[in-house]
Amino acid sequence: MHHIRVSALVVAVLAVFTACNTASKSSTEVATAADTRAADEAAIRALDAEWVKAIATKDLDKATSYYAETAEMFAPNAPAASGKDAVQKLCASMLRMPGFALTFTPSKIEVARSGDIAYETGAYEMTVNDKKGKPQTVKAKYVVVWGKQADGSWKALVDSPTTTTL
Repeated sequence: MHHIRVSALVVAVLAVFTACNTASKSSTEVATAADTRAADEAAIRALDAEWVKAIATKDLDKATSYYAETAEMFAPNAPAASGKDAVQKLCASMLRMPGFALTFTPSKIEVARSGDIAYETGAYEMTVNDKKGKPQTVKAKYVVVWGKQADGSWKALVDSPTTTTL
């Protein structure tokens, strides 16, 4: 009976050592993962340039292809849009507004060391016609939170244009 207890203790100790060794190996692998922040920032900047072009052509499908399925948009003076379908509906209504034009430029993109999430801040200009048909331009700031998808692409998780002026 004593032999069974000792064997059980040895098996338990080996299991703990194996688990600890596996855990520390994972930690080491994470710590030595390549730092891709500069490449990820460049990729997001390239996506922004494409996104602005898609909006300029008023291509709704292309303009909303930059959003994740779970995306949220918090546009001033509009109800919050949660989910890609709701974001697409909000964008469609914006693109249909008379005189609509939108450009934006990131001033800062910060990618997490983990390489799976990033945030961007910048300035945007949006023009729409007023009730008399005269173009009115708003210049303000925005925040976008990006998430790296399973396929390695970046998609906007949260898009929040503000009314904070430049």
